[in-house]
Amino acid sequence: MYQGLLPGGDDSFWQNGPRPGAFYSFPNHLPKQSTKVTEDPFRCTLNPMVTGTSVFGVKFDGGVIVGADTLGSYGSLARYRQVSRLLRVNDTTVMGSGGDCADFQFIKSVIEQRVIEEQCLEDGFKFTPKALFNWLTRVHYNRRSRFNPLWNTTVVGGIENGEPFLGYVDKIGTAFEAPSVASGYGAYIAQPLLRDELEKHPVLNERQAKELIDRCFKVLFYRDARSWNRYELAIVTRDSKARIEGPFSSETDWDIAYSVGGYE
Repeated sequence: MYQGLLPGGDDSFWQNGPRPGAFYSFPNHLPKQSTKVTEDPFRCTLNPMVTGTSVFGVKFDGGVIVGADTLGSYGSLARYRQVSRLLRVNDTTVMGSGGDCADFQFIKSVIEQRVIEEQCLEDGFKFTPKALFNWLTRVHYNRRSRFNPLWNTTVVGGIENGEPFLGYVDKIGTAFEAPSVASGYGAYIAQPLLRDELEKHPVLNERQAKELIDRCFKVLFYRDARSWNRYELAIVTRDSKARIEGPFSSETDWDIAYSVGGYE
């Protein structure tokens, strides 16, 4: 046990000195706050850990449908297989998100708190799809401007003034509205299927929209290594409140796999 630096353990000569191995702090040399341990450096997400893949959305006659699978991938590992990436905001608004699951949980908690605050005010106003869509564009652009983006691509759908609304917002605040939207790998694989179907049948009913979304998930399950054959649907119509259905699974056929060569 430390008994002082002088014989007999007398510390009178070493009063107010530094501990052994430490540096002496000269009086009035530095401001008091600077003598404290330096704070941690600024940190931001550079590589999301647990991520979700594509989100789809399509308008149909009198409503909107948004779909997302339930897989949270830890890198290339299909780690979490029951992750819901859809959110029912209120009776007229839903959203789905791809990208970093942690950032989605954060933005989800913020939105849920704002909904509670709106309900407490009881002023007759509530989140509409366009209001949520525009707010998300500002949030994403603000975080991107601070070099700490929310690593999500979000699809917002709902009914406003009796008309279906569908919008897309990415992590840097780029946003647009369209009859069909898709994020992630689905923007390359599923979006052509959605647009082709809407060109052939501009007005879909709810059953046709569900079948179209199911076909997109099936193709993604075949082609996208980060997808999963288990998905949920968020549906909003003029005549019914927003709801989340599922999970569902597509009927897949892997017989052709036996004829694929060159990977032995």
